[in-house]
Amino acid sequence: MLDKNGIAKRIAKEVQDGFYVNLGIGIPTLVANYVRDDIEVEFQSENGVLGMGPFPFEGDEDADIINAGKQTITTLPGASFFDSSMSFSMIRGKHVDLTILGAMEVAENGDIANWKIPGKMVKGMGGAMDLVASAENIIVAMMHTNRAGESKLLKQCSLPLTGVGCVKKIVTNLAVIEVTDKGFKLLERAPGVSVDDIKNATEGVLIVEGEIPEMTL
Repeated sequence: MLDKNGIAKRIAKEVQDGFYVNLGIGIPTLVANYVRDDIEVEFQSENGVLGMGPFPFEGDEDADIINAGKQTITTLPGASFFDSSMSFSMIRGKHVDLTILGAMEVAENGDIANWKIPGKMVKGMGGAMDLVASAENIIVAMMHTNRAGESKLLKQCSLPLTGVGCVKKIVTNLAVIEVTDKGFKLLERAPGVSVDDIKNATEGVLIVEGEIPEMTL
């Protein structure tokens, strides 16, 4: 079973040379720490940063340099800063190659709910609505179940939707899963996790074909 850093490490393997990548709040922000050194990647944050680097070491933080989740970040040589309108022009213009988001729920058809739990105060939708409407390659980083042990990979989302039919792949603490027109397709299982463990933790349709390899990080 993976922890949050393990999920981020596995997703980092999906990042390719030359990609422009948007990192959502939560687990996705950790991905920048694990991208291979031999490729060049531009990480974008919708608050107006292009060229984010790993998180700073303790004591090296600059409170003026933050990501969309208000976490302090580092920037790489050549990084640029711009206003929100420019940032969302980049997103809406489909200039982002890969979007990595957290989620509270994902449905078997690729619907995602990640912005609101009814009855709980939120600051707003954030940039997720624009990202899911514009991005063509969305990977979700999430825990497979909630704190009560209930599946977060569902037949239908119960929470207010962020986007419809947009998620392509999911990496959880248990598995790597592709979203297909027939449901969730199991691609890899986390170390020490069995196929039955994943089946029992998945409410939506789970397609298992052949021997499922254990993921490598």
